[in-house]
Amino acid sequence: MAALFPFRALRPTPAAASDVAAVPYDVVTRDEAASIAHGNPLSFLHVSRAEIDVAAGTDPYADEVYDKAARNFLELQAAAPLVTEDVPSLYVYRLKMGPHEQTGIAACFSLDDYDTDIIKKHERTRRDKEDDRTRHMLAIGAQTGPVFLTYRAAPHVSDLVDQTVGTEPLFDFMASDHIGHTVWKVRDGDRNRFVDAFAAVPALYIADGHHRAASAARARKQKRSTAGAGEWDTFLGVAFPHDQVQILAYNRIIKDLAGASPASVLSRLRERFVITSGPSRPVRRGDVSMYLDGVWYTIELGEPSPSGPIAGRLDVDLLQELILGPVLGIGDVRTDKRIDFVGGARGTEFLEQSVSSGGAAVAFSLYPVSVDDLMAISDAGGIMPPKSTWFEPKLRDGLLSHVF
Repeated sequence: MAALFPFRALRPTPAAASDVAAVPYDVVTRDEAASIAHGNPLSFLHVSRAEIDVAAGTDPYADEVYDKAARNFLELQAAAPLVTEDVPSLYVYRLKMGPHEQTGIAACFSLDDYDTDIIKKHERTRRDKEDDRTRHMLAIGAQTGPVFLTYRAAPHVSDLVDQTVGTEPLFDFMASDHIGHTVWKVRDGDRNRFVDAFAAVPALYIADGHHRAASAARARKQKRSTAGAGEWDTFLGVAFPHDQVQILAYNRIIKDLAGASPASVLSRLRERFVITSGPSRPVRRGDVSMYLDGVWYTIELGEPSPSGPIAGRLDVDLLQELILGPVLGIGDVRTDKRIDFVGGARGTEFLEQSVSSGGAAVAFSLYPVSVDDLMAISDAGGIMPPKSTWFEPKLRDGLLSHVF
């Protein structure tokens, strides 16, 4: 069963929350982070992406960058200011994007549960990205980017969440990207009720933040080698019920056609698949939309083998196996420089612009993976193809930090 731990959050005062809150470090480039943080000295991007505050061209993994992150973190604590809760607490965190709402529990979660797969994974992590966040955590002495978790919805947990949502919020603001963020502090008398309720939740699933969780596990190992048990035995996360989580497609753009013409690529595809005109977004699982030479097409991928692994039945995997590999020569999507990945929040207009501007030769728009697929693959110990899911809306860094 899953364990839930209150923690003494380091957080901004309510008046500073909207200025401090920042998008996750890994959804923006250095230049995008610099642009967002420009003119806002309280932006948490000065901590999570401290390379924006050192000389241009500096290696983002240089010691100088991690030292700067640590200094910026201390300066932000004084300037915002950031305050530390008197007692360990829990929080309820609601995200609102247009008509969509999802409300989760912000807490610390057990790294023992992570190690023993009570907290389940579906993605392989890259060593270089783990190295970066592990060094960052150890440099600033805190976990500042929450892991996005989900769990099978449980009425006994939802009832407690609903009761908390009826109280006065700690933070309530609309970010510049029109995502609403509301955070409530769980009443002192309800903390143990949340802990007990979560003890009946059989498993948690990492939705977004595999590298944060893996880095927390590595930071724990290093801290334990010199200091024994401590706050580093848990990691910061927000857990949402599965029936509220929203997954958008993670689309693909290919920079060239491997020497072929658009007409010849289309001809090869017509030999293997049923292809019709439009739309820009597939309307059902098993179809993929392709933008080629100024036209949207729908490609019917066909039925996957029911005997294969669950992950291999996803549209994203079929696209790679049936089209990107054999027709366009895309090998390992983790390393091939001819492919780029586009989160569904950018819309299909971005795909069209990429092709029309000459930045790409062809674009593919996918039907979103379901939360049920994610949980089934995780339960089976499977690994999803790279860049399969784009969760939206996203949590903000800096609102609740776990200091160790």
